[in-house]
Amino acid sequence: MHAELILDARNATGESPVWNAREQALYWVDIPARQLHRWDPESGQTQHWETAEMLACIAATPNGDWIAGMESGLFQLTASLDGKLHSSRLTSVNHAQPGMRFNDGRCDRQGRFWAGTMSLDMAAGSTAGALYRYEAGQNAALAPQLSGFMVPNGLAFSPDGTTMYLSDSHPSEQLIWSFDYDIESGTPHNRRVFVDMKQHPGRPDGAAIDAEGCYWICANDAGLIHRFTPDGRLDRSIHVPVKKPTMCAFGGPDLDTLFVTSIRPSGDLSDQPLAGGVFAVRPGVKGLSEPAFE
Repeated sequence: MHAELILDARNATGESPVWNAREQALYWVDIPARQLHRWDPESGQTQHWETAEMLACIAATPNGDWIAGMESGLFQLTASLDGKLHSSRLTSVNHAQPGMRFNDGRCDRQGRFWAGTMSLDMAAGSTAGALYRYEAGQNAALAPQLSGFMVPNGLAFSPDGTTMYLSDSHPSEQLIWSFDYDIESGTPHNRRVFVDMKQHPGRPDGAAIDAEGCYWICANDAGLIHRFTPDGRLDRSIHVPVKKPTMCAFGGPDLDTLFVTSIRPSGDLSDQPLAGGVFAVRPGVKGLSEPAFE
């Protein structure tokens, strides 16, 4: 089993891959470049759109638009295939301190959008990060649902929606938690350690859930993607030819392809010339359709 390069994208920080089943296309973002990207596997064509703020996470809406976690809040994006992008802010966020942005995010199985925030100065180790929930028709500024994070990441929901997963990628933390999740109220509770990533290679980054309920996590700095069973046991690890894979997502016509984005750091890249690329793996299991924002 190996990772195949599908696009030498050279993203500074490729993140948040999402398979658009209606278009049979892959979307993702490059955070510092302030870009939304699209790749059509049938034609091989790519395109991207420029955004006014850094965007870190996206989720589809039923009408083909996107909800995006950016710097100052959550936005609705309409990306036309003619290259035009319309952006409108849905709700603002009152960050705990200056110099923050959204990071990882996705919808729960009921279509509520969840996203976490982090300080742009990751080295400072600020615990000002928080996790927010946004529901359709919500007009008030976002209120933190969970707080005290440095780099909230790895957000995912079990196939039945009753378990929520969340990690903190900061080198001093490197924990993945699981929560019991009330699907009626959209409330996580009973937080416990799911995996201590200090016991495994790499820091926990973006994640995906497969149809068997297993949790796939990109192991940043280790060039690996780990699969953990629902009881927290490491099932397998897959190598990718870059040191910093960021997030994975199932896609393809049969949802049997795992797409992986990555970071292209500055400096000597002679040992990882494909850094910042987008990769595809056939892991032998299928994923789940990503819920749209309802």
